[in-house]
Amino acid sequence: MQAHGARRCFPISTQEEKKSSSKGESFLKGTFILTIAGFVVKVIGSLNWIFVSRILGGEGIGLYQMAFPIYFLAMTVSQAGVPVAISIITAERVALKDIWGAKRVFRISMTFMLLTGIVFSLLTYFAADWLIDFQFIRDPRAKMAVQVLAPTVFFVTLLASSRGYLQGWQRMTPTAVSQIVEQIFRVITMILLADLFLPWGLDYAAAGASLGALAGAVTGLIVLVYFHWKLDRDIERDYGKELAPPPGEEQVSWQRVMRRIFMLSLPVSASSLMLPVVSNLDLMIVPQRLEVAGYSVNEATELFGYLTGMAVPLVNLSTILTASMAMSIVPIISEARALKDMSRVYTQTAASVRISNFVCFPAFVVVFVLATPIASLIYNAPGAGPAVMISAFSIVLLGLHQVSTAILQGLGHPTIPMVNMILAAAAKVILNWNLTAIPWLGIMGSAWATAADMGVAAIINLVFIYKFIGYRMELMQLVKTIASSVVMAFAVKGFYDLTMGWWAIGAISTFGAVFFGCFVYILVMVLIGGILEEDMAKIPMIGRYSIRVLRAIGVFKKPASASAAGKGETK
Repeated sequence: MQAHGARRCFPISTQEEKKSSSKGESFLKGTFILTIAGFVVKVIGSLNWIFVSRILGGEGIGLYQMAFPIYFLAMTVSQAGVPVAISIITAERVALKDIWGAKRVFRISMTFMLLTGIVFSLLTYFAADWLIDFQFIRDPRAKMAVQVLAPTVFFVTLLASSRGYLQGWQRMTPTAVSQIVEQIFRVITMILLADLFLPWGLDYAAAGASLGALAGAVTGLIVLVYFHWKLDRDIERDYGKELAPPPGEEQVSWQRVMRRIFMLSLPVSASSLMLPVVSNLDLMIVPQRLEVAGYSVNEATELFGYLTGMAVPLVNLSTILTASMAMSIVPIISEARALKDMSRVYTQTAASVRISNFVCFPAFVVVFVLATPIASLIYNAPGAGPAVMISAFSIVLLGLHQVSTAILQGLGHPTIPMVNMILAAAAKVILNWNLTAIPWLGIMGSAWATAADMGVAAIINLVFIYKFIGYRMELMQLVKTIASSVVMAFAVKGFYDLTMGWWAIGAISTFGAVFFGCFVYILVMVLIGGILEEDMAKIPMIGRYSIRVLRAIGVFKKPASASAAGKGETK
């Protein structure tokens, strides 16, 4: 691969490369920025759920989670995959120096998103009664939460499209900053209004918590207005002479532009649509099948809240890095594909999958081994332990699914993840229907079905990636990662049990076990050669320093060629 990667199909001069780099952030820097932002957002969100869960309890969280899939479905349909399409097309246009075309695509697409956002906000509001009447939502107390979420669809649609355009320019900072601001205002509003409305009943409290999404979306959109102004200023400075439309482009109708957007966005939309569809299928199936297993309506609602409101957020928290990579890698691969630089596509794909496994396997170990202590510590809900434990399997599979889906979208094959998710959703429905109704499994059956859903989609994605670019997951690297994770699991369990016997303080034992287990995991990975120098070089800020330390102790070799390669990877 190195021999092939040494040449580019479209050579770029030093001056052009410098100018290109000024338009946005590199893949590594963009991923790092989004990861930090994602971590901050998830930590704030986790702290939020600690307070909200204590205010609403499992039953109140269940009401909120019954409304959220409806909002998520309306939001996804209203966006129609256009934000991802904007990111891909913008990256292609900028790579080819068609700045006017990139700006025109954004103007036309945003006009369309404005209209769809209004339509689906109204549909969400007026559909609430129908959803209750036809038992799509089994608990009528969730109606108010659905209705207060309706206006948020409009603002989130504009927010996502604006982020997609800026990401197409490989500017990840606007997304990061807007996510943090959005989350801060969302959390503050959720906690204050949930507590304020609680004396009126759980239905009012759940509706108050739902209003947090609206507050966050509005403030996030205000932040992006500033970054759009900043981008326009930079475009005028760097590409002033290239802002005029190219010859003949003036005659291209907006219908043709929309046709190009739809050709790319519809498969992405259908793929994204599967997530809220699956969530709504869960809403219809899981509480009903829990009742078949012998639980009352209130007990089924509580268990549903354990899974969707407590276990799933922990899974999402554990996949911050992979979600950031997925967001960053789409425009990067789209740009490389436009320039026909396939060696860059292969390198980015391999690194993304390795890093996904490196991060997600230890996260799986922590959540699996410490499921009940974590549920007790964070949510004050030890009953959520079984759902959290089984959901841990989804961490590794979700990470692979996120990265592989982004790779296929960047390669110009968005239809494949869509079809794969449909197949995976069918498998999940079958497993949900059968496993959740088994009394001794209950909500754990639904957690197993969710893990299977992610696993089926991820595996089929990887098969197609191999077909298109010849990449297959490195078996020895995977074996080393799994072996290190097994050792880590014993270390985490032993540390927790031993320290609980000494101190009987759950927080100290839990956090101590996490840090000790991560230390053991990294140590074992270093000793057995599971950490590659090229991957270490990709870590911003600490990568180069870590390489020097590991070379000093003999883990990495010190030839001049290796040093040069390490420098090349960090560029």
